[in-house]
Amino acid sequence: MEQISGVPARAAALALLQAVLWRGEPLDRSIDRAFRKLDAPADRGLARAIVSGVLRHLPDLDALIDSATKKPLPDDARARMVLRMALVQTILLETPPHAVIATALPLLEGGPRRLAHGVLSTLLKQGAALPSPPSLPDMWTVRWGASWGEDVVAAAAVGLGTEPPLDLTLRDAAETAAWVDRLGGTSLVPGHVRLARHGRIEELPGFEEGAWWVQDLAASLPARLLGAKAGETVADICAAPGGKTLQLASAGAQVIALDISENRIARVRENLERTGLSADVVAADALKWKPPAPLDAVLLDAPCSGTGIFRRHPDVLHLKSARQIGELARMQAALMDHAFDTLKPGGRMLYCVCSLERDEGESQVQAFLSRTPWARVVPVAGDELPAGIAPNSEGFVRTLPGQLAADGGLDGFFMARIARV
Repeated sequence: MEQISGVPARAAALALLQAVLWRGEPLDRSIDRAFRKLDAPADRGLARAIVSGVLRHLPDLDALIDSATKKPLPDDARARMVLRMALVQTILLETPPHAVIATALPLLEGGPRRLAHGVLSTLLKQGAALPSPPSLPDMWTVRWGASWGEDVVAAAAVGLGTEPPLDLTLRDAAETAAWVDRLGGTSLVPGHVRLARHGRIEELPGFEEGAWWVQDLAASLPARLLGAKAGETVADICAAPGGKTLQLASAGAQVIALDISENRIARVRENLERTGLSADVVAADALKWKPPAPLDAVLLDAPCSGTGIFRRHPDVLHLKSARQIGELARMQAALMDHAFDTLKPGGRMLYCVCSLERDEGESQVQAFLSRTPWARVVPVAGDELPAGIAPNSEGFVRTLPGQLAADGGLDGFFMARIARV
C-alpha cells in the first residue's frame, strides 16, 4: 500500500504542471527546479509519468472533470490541476484509488479539498475512462486539419498517445549492423538504430564510448541532406543540443557550432567530448555573428514552434499560439537572410524546422526564394531519404504524423536545400 510519503512526488508534478500550463514555461526548462527536492529516481519517474499523462490527455481529463461538477472549475484552479493528476494516476498508471486520494488531497485545503474529493469519488464510482487515442487540443485539430487533412490529425492523436521509440545516430555508419545486433534494435537507414524499449540511456552499450547519440530519425535527415564533406567549413546555426553538429563533424567537415545560449552550448561541448568529435563551439547571436571567411555550407535549424516533436514534448501543444508562430516566422526569415549571406558563391544552406506549420516551412522558404534571386532550390532526390519518405513536388522534404507508422513513426519536420548562385 502506498503511504502518505508519496506526496512529495505529487507536489513536484503539480509544481511542474503549474509552470507549464499557468506560466507558459517549457517543461525542459522548468523540470530541474520543480524536481529539486526529489532525490529518489522512483519519485522523479513517478512525477514525470504524472506530468506526461496530464499533458497528453488534457482535453479528455477536463471533459471528465467538467462532467462531474455543477459549475466548471476555472482553468487556473488548483483543484482542477490536482484532479487531472489524480485521474491520470487512477486511469493510466493504475494506482489504487485509496493511494490516489491519500496523496492528492493533501495538495489542497478547505473547500477545494472537499470539492476534489467529491468529484474524484464520483468519477471513480462511474468507472471513468480516457479515450484512446487521446484528443488533440482544438487549435491543432483545426490547423493541422486545414493544412494536412483529417488522416494526419488522426495519426497525430495516435502519436500523442503512444510512447515513441528511441532513435540513435551512430558516429560510424559503417558499424550499423554491429550496433543493431548489440543494442537489439532495428535500422531504417545506415547510421541509425531504433530501439522500441530501453532503460536508462546512460546505461546502454556504446554511451560511455560515445559511439552514438540520441536523435530522432527525422532530426537526422537535415545533416544527411546537407552532405558535408571533409575539408569543407560548415556552420551549424542554432546548434544545441548538438546532434547535427556531431553528424557534420563525423563526416569530416570543419564545423562551427553556433548557439545564443551559453547553457545550451555547454551541452554541445559535452556531446563533443563524449563522442571524441571536434568542432569550434561559439556562443553568439546568429543574427549578428559573421564567420571568419565565407562558408561552404550552413545548416540552419531555426527556432520554431516545435509542434513536430509533440510526441516527445507534449507541452508544446499547450504553450504555442498563432501569435507566437507569427513572431517565430519573422525571426526565421531574418535568420535565413543572414545565414545565406555567410555562404561563398556556390555554397548551400539546409533550412529546417521541427514544426508542422506551413508558415514556418513551405511558405517561409517560398518567401525567401521570392526575395532572394541569387538563391535556387537544390531538390532532394528520393534515393537520399529512408524508404517511406519522399520529397514533394518542389524538392522539399516534409515528414508528418502517420509516416513510417509500422516502424514506430517519426517527428514532424520540414527541410529545404538551397544553393547560392
